[in-house]
Amino acid sequence: MHRSKPDVISLLVLVTPHFNMAATVGFIDPFRAANYLEGRTQFQWKIASLQGGGCIASNGMTIETRPLAEVRQARHDFVILSSSWTPESFNTAPLHMSLWRWASEGATLGGLDTGAMILAEAGLLKNHRATVHYEHIDAMQELYPNVDVSEELFVFDGNRISCCGGAASVDFALHIIKGTHGEALANAAARYVFHQTVRPQGTMQSPGLAEPMGQLAPGSVKRAIAMMEQNLETPLSIPEICEAIDLSQRQLNRLFARYVKKTPKVYYRDIRLDRARGLVTQTEMPLLEVAIASGFASHVHFSRAYRERFGLSPRSDRIEGRVPFEFRAWPMYRKAMNPRQGPEW
Repeated sequence: MHRSKPDVISLLVLVTPHFNMAATVGFIDPFRAANYLEGRTQFQWKIASLQGGGCIASNGMTIETRPLAEVRQARHDFVILSSSWTPESFNTAPLHMSLWRWASEGATLGGLDTGAMILAEAGLLKNHRATVHYEHIDAMQELYPNVDVSEELFVFDGNRISCCGGAASVDFALHIIKGTHGEALANAAARYVFHQTVRPQGTMQSPGLAEPMGQLAPGSVKRAIAMMEQNLETPLSIPEICEAIDLSQRQLNRLFARYVKKTPKVYYRDIRLDRARGLVTQTEMPLLEVAIASGFASHVHFSRAYRERFGLSPRSDRIEGRVPFEFRAWPMYRKAMNPRQGPEW
């Protein structure tokens, strides 16, 4: 991304309730560092929300914001939507109209965490590449087939940019600085905020070394898992996977027991259920369609397996899973408990 350099770059960060505070602050701080290091204002930013006033983040902290109505008429070089839980709840006509106006004026529009889902709902990501937090990848793909959804940490596609959030938000900001003011200032800002390695474009959210098996698992296990991940909607049989990787089922079972601590069948079922959970909690897809999209032909079998893995039914999780994490009755992967008993951690 390369832009002509104006005197001062204007950034507008729009947050929605229960946004991720760390990602948002991490995104802003490199611009503060760049200003300090240059000894003058290179970047200026405003924080806004739909209603203005205090906006609560997912960690319970609150940030003061300006109302959308106050900033919608101003021109901005970058408009970044920082959203996390239930982004669909914040798709309003005034917001979409404002986004279209800024787009028509040449602003670069971006999303942090699930912010790209709001841009997609507004029709502003059609035929563009974009990314969201990995928990929402499947939902993004199902809801917006006209968007090329990437599992990279951040994506720069012309004047549409996006980032999965978390610590990657710092890299995201540094690449913006690099594109507007050059590599030297971006590197200096990275050093100032102790971000030792600026990850390059194309870096994946879940690199191989970060997977549960890391470097320890043999290639045959990784190939089997890759085949499972590529065939969630129409599952392969374990014998079919064994034949494809030229390994006996007995050998595969032994390797999974050692490195994965689950049988291949159970692991395959669990990653299909993980996909299902994203669709249950992040979309309004009918639950039968979710079951089919996750490789379960029987809704009864799907519901039973879902409850066994997550401790509640898909229908209940659709309600509770759309509540910000700290306000849920119990965290993900925790079995339901008797209200009179203590928590089962």
